[in-house]
Amino acid sequence: MTTMPCSTPAASSALHTHCPPVSLAAPGGCRDLVGKRLAWLIAALLASPSVMAAEAPTDWQLCGPRISFPWETSLPADAEPPSLNAERFDVSGKDLYRAEGDVELTQAGQRLRADRAEYRHSSSDFSAEGQVQLQDASVALQAGRASGNLNAERTELEQVDYRLIGLRGNGQAERLRREGETSVLDMLSYTTCNSDDQQWLLRAKSLKLDHQNGVGVARNASLRIGSVPVLWLPYARFPLNDDRKTGLLYPSIGYADDTGIDIRQPIYLNLAPNYDATLTPRILGRRGAMLGLELRHLGESSSSQIDGDWLPDDDLTGRDRGSLRIRHSDRYSPHWAFNADLNHVSDDRYFEDFGDSLSTRATSLLQSQAGLFGRGIGWQASLEARDWEVTDPIISDRSAPYRQLPRARYSLNRWTSGLHYGADLEAVRFEHEFDGGSVNDRPGASRYDLQPWLELPLERAFGYLKPRLAWRHTGYSLDRGWRCEETPDCGFASGRVFDDRSPTRSTAIASLDAALNFERDTDLFGTAMLNTLQPRLYYLHVPYEDQTDIPLFDTDELTFGYDSLFRTNRFSGADRQGDADQLTIAVTSRWFEQANGRERLALSLGQIRYFDDRRVTLPNSSQPSYRSDADGSDYIATADLVFNQHWRLGLGYQWNPQIDRTTVSGTRLSWRGDNGALANLSYRYRRTELEQLDGSFIVPIQGQWRLVGRWNYSLLDRSTLEAFGGFEWQDCCIAVRVLSRHYVRNREGEKNNALFFELELKGLASFGRDAADFLERAMLGYSR
Repeated sequence: MTTMPCSTPAASSALHTHCPPVSLAAPGGCRDLVGKRLAWLIAALLASPSVMAAEAPTDWQLCGPRISFPWETSLPADAEPPSLNAERFDVSGKDLYRAEGDVELTQAGQRLRADRAEYRHSSSDFSAEGQVQLQDASVALQAGRASGNLNAERTELEQVDYRLIGLRGNGQAERLRREGETSVLDMLSYTTCNSDDQQWLLRAKSLKLDHQNGVGVARNASLRIGSVPVLWLPYARFPLNDDRKTGLLYPSIGYADDTGIDIRQPIYLNLAPNYDATLTPRILGRRGAMLGLELRHLGESSSSQIDGDWLPDDDLTGRDRGSLRIRHSDRYSPHWAFNADLNHVSDDRYFEDFGDSLSTRATSLLQSQAGLFGRGIGWQASLEARDWEVTDPIISDRSAPYRQLPRARYSLNRWTSGLHYGADLEAVRFEHEFDGGSVNDRPGASRYDLQPWLELPLERAFGYLKPRLAWRHTGYSLDRGWRCEETPDCGFASGRVFDDRSPTRSTAIASLDAALNFERDTDLFGTAMLNTLQPRLYYLHVPYEDQTDIPLFDTDELTFGYDSLFRTNRFSGADRQGDADQLTIAVTSRWFEQANGRERLALSLGQIRYFDDRRVTLPNSSQPSYRSDADGSDYIATADLVFNQHWRLGLGYQWNPQIDRTTVSGTRLSWRGDNGALANLSYRYRRTELEQLDGSFIVPIQGQWRLVGRWNYSLLDRSTLEAFGGFEWQDCCIAVRVLSRHYVRNREGEKNNALFFELELKGLASFGRDAADFLERAMLGYSR
């Protein structure tokens, strides 16, 4: 067969002339006859949108490779010029252009294939027949026939089969019509399952897509799980893009002994481009109807969110219940910002009745704060207010912390010529709800705290030496004379009278921190390792100052741990500065894999040796670690061992040599299998306070089934704190989770039972209680 350029007169008279591949960007060739019009054709066809929006990240490991058409290949780059290939071209007519035989048109990121393609110049009608195949970056589809009109921007495809590229979505449609900015699909189906195992299928009689307004409308839509219809919607409206649209979100359902059945139906309200709201009507079978609200606002440099719940006339308590949280942040400049987090609940048993986790239900103090915060090179500043609300019925309101209205802080941290210096400044006003005239009330006060410091560090690769000198001065202005009677709410020295309304305290704080660094090559577990050893000495000297004439506002004893070995004060807040003449002796050793730097083993051991009695204490202090007659503190030891990719062990131990007893200990052993199996076992002990066992597990069964569970048991109380168990079944496109939970609901030890059920249609939605989110929070290492 003779090959001739399509632009020659001979080519025009030949009905079946082979046209070699040419660049449509080059002059001459097939550009003006067929290629330009067919380029418009593919642009019209490929402009048809994907029928589903991009989905959230989902685990598709049970599906195997992505469903795709055999003919899908890599697309041309955007920089490549358009090109047209076909076995035969007919350009003899003045009005009709025809290409036949493996017609392929490619242009930036798009490809069209067909057995035959025609274009009529006078009417701008086009058609493509015989295994029409289209592909772009988001969708690949094939149709039995395609036709339309370029001038009217009308396209119609018949017997469409599509696949979403990069996602698992696929489906069919009897007809796809697009005219201008509107597309209509008839008898549409969609699923993320494999075509040979459609465990769920979404169908719609018609689907209208308004691309200009970004809105889709489905009519007579149904959802089937297997062959069983589970949901039918005569009408559904949804967004086609990231633009927010008013409508219903997915409901959830659950059950608990204290609430009964729990049904929630969120309603999303798109109020404006920069603010929206979500209303959540909620039915609690044993309590009544509850309404939740989430209101969000976003500015150029600010954001706000209001969350609230309201339950009028709780059927179990006979009173109104509710909660409110207001959050706001605003950045005024690169250095200054405002943040607020305000919280309120209706009663002290709100979290007990409506909290979703043990940590939430155990909330005893609810903090609210708002302030202006600044940060720059070498400085930090803040001006804020704080308040607390008691949310535990066992704690009296009088025992709530003092309000800080306001608290101003400034920190300076500078370097110059090897000299490190700075200052920590604070001024705060304390007020209390029970600031009355009774001796049992808690009068307010003002306090300032100044602490300039100076450090001259000497640092080398083999170690460092950091001498530091600070001076701390604290002063008060008490509202009136203080007197503490023998009541548990006092918190001060029993019977103590504070006649001085302007007490002060000044003391020097001197410390010396020194360490050496050693390293060597060694082996561990048969692997080449780098072993480091760091012995460390920390000396602290603080002269004794009598502070019994100073009330307590925000000060308490800090929990003793490894970090306590290197603190300058054993108390929180500024009402007490602990005296000290002590030396910390500690050593840390680590093992790193030389191949990748991964840490495999870390060991630390330390103790404080006291050279003098510690005379500054809090009233009725019972901490054995701070006894003034002790020669040394508790020994603190920690270890973190990574045996291999499956096993990990963490240890923490605190031993008191004065009483020859363990004070605190904790052990955590974790195992993770290659197939998603997981086991955690931990033991927690604090002398006279708690002793607990906590175990959790995930056991895969035949790949698709997983058993999950957790048991948290108090050995001290001989009682279960929380236990749950259930199963999780997953396939390529569907997951089912069922959990039963038994837990302590309040400090009185009352127990509660709850049931979680979740059906997840991967790539579409989840129905029921969010069991996966609960497992993420409750089990270390859990992953869907």
